[in-house]
Amino acid sequence: MQTSLQASKSLSSPASRYAKPVELSKRVRFDIDRDVFRGRGFDFGTKFLPDSMSGVGALLFLTPAERRYLSQVEGRTYANMFGLVERFIGAKMLDVSRGHWLGDQHAVEALVRFTDEELKHQEMFRRLELMAASGMPAGYRFVPEANAVASVVLGKSTWAVLALICHIEVFVLAHYRQSIAPDPALSSLFKDVMLHHWREESQHVIVDELEWEREDAALSPSARGAAVDELIELIGAVDGIVQAQAHADCEWFVKTCGRELTAGEADRVDRTLLSAYRWQYILSGASEPRFTTALAAKITPAQMQRIEVALAPLAPHARAA
Repeated sequence: MQTSLQASKSLSSPASRYAKPVELSKRVRFDIDRDVFRGRGFDFGTKFLPDSMSGVGALLFLTPAERRYLSQVEGRTYANMFGLVERFIGAKMLDVSRGHWLGDQHAVEALVRFTDEELKHQEMFRRLELMAASGMPAGYRFVPEANAVASVVLGKSTWAVLALICHIEVFVLAHYRQSIAPDPALSSLFKDVMLHHWREESQHVIVDELEWEREDAALSPSARGAAVDELIELIGAVDGIVQAQAHADCEWFVKTCGRELTAGEADRVDRTLLSAYRWQYILSGASEPRFTTALAAKITPAQMQRIEVALAPLAPHARAA
């Protein structure tokens, strides 16, 4: 009995690796209305996404106003994509918390906070979509359905799902630091949403890494090999979503940009959107050192090569980061 009590005390001690994300969660916690929206709507005279992410700066046949509008189309989809992925991220983190229920209570708190914050983010992005819809032309379609996507993702192994989640949340940090934060020309509301999202995602990545490491330690080599196959399948599924949304956004932009584009111009817009989306949602995260280092520590060189082969067909269509 004494041994059990000592083990329990050790598992919930302040030395827990999960104590840091708990402390960070408390420090950066925000309220959607008080801290983010503050009674504001969008200024549609500003860009949503920077050119370094949207790629619209290369479409010189578009006027500055048209390029700004295309950045807003992309920004609207960017926000909706986060609302989509946070459906399965929150569900998965609630699921893996089960492994800590009778152990490290810092880990339980970190995962409960993580899930609560993902639910809040979903609400924030739903409200952002309503604001965008109120000031943009009718006809926008967000193609993927969140519950259907979540069902597919959550049907894969925990290792593969945690790898995908870590990849997503690593690129969130990179996009904000490298592109969104430094650009003074962006919508202040859109930028504030991404700032507060980034602050909470910064501690989510710590939890992602801890849970992925914990799951990896429990796998046999054959199970890990199967999980790598599933990660590759998930990459393909994300690319399918990206392709469908890029085409839908191109169609909407062409119909609503205010003038008739030539077939060649419309094709350029379509290819630019596909390139941008593949970079935003797949390739930027796959090339981030924080993710690649964590991945390489868990798999063999041959398995890493298989992942690189799966990514290679996307690269010729993707713009440089």
